[in-house]
Amino acid sequence: MNVPGDATSAASNRAVSVWRPDLFAGVALASSLLIVAFILLPLIEMVFQPSAADLGQTIRDPDVLRAIGLSIWASAAAAVLAFALGTPLAYLLARRSFPGKKLVESVIDLPIMVPHPVVGIAILSMAGRDHWLGRLIGALGVRVMGSVTGIIVVLLFVGLPFYINTAKNGFEAIPLRIETVSRSLGASPAATFFRITVPLAWRSMVVGMIMCTARAVSEFGAIVIVAYHPMTAPVMIYERFSAYGLKYSQPVAVWLILVCLGLFVLLRAFSIKPARFP
Repeated sequence: MNVPGDATSAASNRAVSVWRPDLFAGVALASSLLIVAFILLPLIEMVFQPSAADLGQTIRDPDVLRAIGLSIWASAAAAVLAFALGTPLAYLLARRSFPGKKLVESVIDLPIMVPHPVVGIAILSMAGRDHWLGRLIGALGVRVMGSVTGIIVVLLFVGLPFYINTAKNGFEAIPLRIETVSRSLGASPAATFFRITVPLAWRSMVVGMIMCTARAVSEFGAIVIVAYHPMTAPVMIYERFSAYGLKYSQPVAVWLILVCLGLFVLLRAFSIKPARFP
């Protein structure tokens, strides 16, 4: 018969054996350091190569400010649209089982896998005059190619999976019994969703919007096909690198990295785990 002291001793022995240095631990540590260095070293090199004077001159350039501002604004607009259009679907996937659900989840993840120039070509093919949808939106006065509207459409396409999947995980973390109690007390499905579910899942929804924004800010391949002008920051970096080389493209890249770092800080701030449900 085991006594508590024996159990504690056994657990302690297991913990010691886990942390005892061995070949596997050494390989894991070396691999971890290699991966961290692989990610950090190019970014550190890029950040510290431009001088402070170059960075200051770059951020005072109206074209750079306009490009970075457009990237941030269009990405935030795409995140708001993802919130408005994707929340009902995220909730449906979290709470309902239906035929073809796995297929729908696969379709949602498809923009992550499709090469992004293909995304741009696909969007242009639908928005062109040879397509009925293109003729319809043209008749409504909406222009996709070479417009801010086109940029937002592209950014919504590539960022939507990040919002839907994150919001879905947040909804799934809420015990269904809480909503059931609300319904049993006479609340409608809509009232339950807005008064119970959303206040409990708001953190996941905000994190999903930040992830959508962060993904959209970095988009290049689809935007360069749909709307080379007006320029977003990634397109400007590409143009300056093509025309002038590293010296003129690096400072813009550094400022874009700082924008991404700010989004990362926001993401970590809102990702703090709330109290678990009993």
